[in-house]
Amino acid sequence: MSRCLAALIFWGLISQAAFCQLKDRQQQPDKKQEEAPREEDEDLIPKEYSFNPLQASKEMQVGSYYFKKGSYRAAARRFEEASKWDPGLAEAYLKRAEALEKGKDRKGAREAYAKYLEVAPDAKDAAAIKKKLEKLK
Repeated sequence: MSRCLAALIFWGLISQAAFCQLKDRQQQPDKKQEEAPREEDEDLIPKEYSFNPLQASKEMQVGSYYFKKGSYRAAARRFEEASKWDPGLAEAYLKRAEALEKGKDRKGAREAYAKYLEVAPDAKDAAAIKKKLEKLK
């Protein structure tokens, strides 16, 4: 009986010491966590764009789907993404301007049309786009 009592006391002391160590570890943050906090919401991390015409093409397809569906804000966002993946893709700026114009965002449409003319100044529809720009002012 005394052996059992001694064993229980010894076990209690060991478990209490382990609990105290665990509690101390939880209170002291890890140095790695202090140096670089990890963003919990992955959508808030800024996206880094590099030249990727394949991704731009995919964004254009999805944007065209949204445009046909009548969801002009979503289409404009997709066309903007396409222009970020391939900054020389004039069609992305034109489609974005059209989507913004349909969505009644005149200022955004003006900016997108201007960017389209900047990227493709010798486009065959440049005169019509300039007229649209004057009309949107």
